[in-house]
Amino acid sequence: MNGINISVIIPCFNEEEIIEATYQRAKAVVSADDELVFVNDGSKDKTLPILMQIAGHDKSVKVISFSRNFGHQAAISAGINYCSGEAAFIIDADMQDPPELFPAMLAIYQNEKCNVVFGVRTSRKGEGIFKRITAKLFYKIINRLSDVPLPKDTGDFRLIDRMVIEEFKNLKEKNKYIRGLISWIGFKQCPFYYERAPRLAGQTKYPFTKMFRFATTGLLYFTKKPLSIAIAIGFLSILIGLGLAIYTIVVKLNTPQNAVPGWASTIITIIFFGGIQLLSIGVLGKYIASVFDEVKNRPEYIVETKINL
Repeated sequence: MNGINISVIIPCFNEEEIIEATYQRAKAVVSADDELVFVNDGSKDKTLPILMQIAGHDKSVKVISFSRNFGHQAAISAGINYCSGEAAFIIDADMQDPPELFPAMLAIYQNEKCNVVFGVRTSRKGEGIFKRITAKLFYKIINRLSDVPLPKDTGDFRLIDRMVIEEFKNLKEKNKYIRGLISWIGFKQCPFYYERAPRLAGQTKYPFTKMFRFATTGLLYFTKKPLSIAIAIGFLSILIGLGLAIYTIVVKLNTPQNAVPGWASTIITIIFFGGIQLLSIGVLGKYIASVFDEVKNRPEYIVETKINL
């Protein structure tokens, strides 16, 4: 790796089927002195025992294990906080972002003298059309709403240098949207285009419900379930109002004798604006909930076990 001391940050959650292969592939790319920082995010399977076994015979493997599941972003945050390399790669354990791309990313980092090299997916193998469409829609929405542009078709797969790592440590938010925060930090950031591979094995840890919450965090920076329900009810009310409006128009045009004067317009107005009010309250509540959680000042994660650290 051209003489640069490298850290590889790998968050893990229930990855017993592939964690050994993840270690082998990542280890084959980096130098003997480089470190692999595995963050066990409260796995319920044999992920942690396997990592402990690996770390027992390879001292370059560092293991951080949480007391429970705190989430993917908290795991990445812990890896950044504990890593010691001049530069760090962030990569998921499922190997959809191949570690064999590290040398090419490092070459861009050195040749362009940039602080961040972020992966841009030119294709998403193994992902359904629904996920691809919603991902594109999400990036369009967030770039319209955000003060800091977020590169399209990116994930957390990236290289960050020590300057970015140290600035990241100064961010005290408890609920981080890491790819957005790294864009917010600034410095010189360069894209790296690649094809995303399918998972080695197992199931995605981001079903639709988690994807929705993560997207909401990216848009509003935090989420609370009751407020999410309020937003959903607001959208539903708006749809019902629009549906009744269409129905009323059809009735008035086809069978005007069945239409009750004034009733439809009154009900449609109440439902439509009631939905908008619920939507507005839900969005406002999300920001209040984010402030409330930060004020409590709870730790972002709790480490139960550290190995080789």
